[in-house]
Amino acid sequence: MPNAREYVADLAARGQYHFVAAEMRQSLGVSPVAAKLALLRLAKQGLVASPARGFYVILPPEYRQLGCLPAEQFIPALMERLGLTYYAGLLSAAQYHGAAHHRPQEFQVVVAKNRRAITCGAVRVAFVARKRIADVPVQSFNTPRGTLRVSTIEATAVDLVGYERHVGGLDQVATILAELAEHIDPERLVMAAKTAPVSWAQRLGYLLEHVGAAACAASLKAYVQETAKDMTPLLLGAPHARAPQQNEWRLYVNADVEAEA
Repeated sequence: MPNAREYVADLAARGQYHFVAAEMRQSLGVSPVAAKLALLRLAKQGLVASPARGFYVILPPEYRQLGCLPAEQFIPALMERLGLTYYAGLLSAAQYHGAAHHRPQEFQVVVAKNRRAITCGAVRVAFVARKRIADVPVQSFNTPRGTLRVSTIEATAVDLVGYERHVGGLDQVATILAELAEHIDPERLVMAAKTAPVSWAQRLGYLLEHVGAAACAASLKAYVQETAKDMTPLLLGAPHARAPQQNEWRLYVNADVEAEA
């Protein structure tokens, strides 16, 4: 009968770097108390970490100083275990699409309902709730431990505008959009925009034009002019009654936006 350390080593040898405590307990034929003590010992030795209750990751030597696997290497397995639809989004998705202007301090995961953040060693995962998450276009990226669902570049652009407070404000959004713009498909952008409130498309189109990417915003403009019934402020929560109006995007321009060079 293997012990806990041998159990973990065997999983890693087979390329599996996550497990649940109940599976280990069943495999070893030990009591819940004995399993808990064994996992505590392994954690103290830096061999495993637990980003969520009952869910453990195995730490290869290169990640022991980090105190956890990188988020992209365990989030797919954790979300599958929890039965949650998810995608890596916002700043984390932007990195996958080549916008590395600022490395995010936390891994951002979009889910259907709010969840508490995860802290595992030096790794932090923040969750953002998104309506109609199942409709958002995603693609798969390979990681050393499998595949990760990531919002498409067009869906990422839409979300960055919709959740600008989660990414550092409109200046940061404009900076990232300037980096992503040459790879955005105008028609796919409209499809992604249709999964969100039309006010997000109004802000996004204006910002794309603002950073010199009017070509990829042309189809979006037609969608906005056909769909948007109300004016919306560029910056939510800021005064806009006397702000200049941008009628093509049905927008109150109540903020000065400057993308970083």
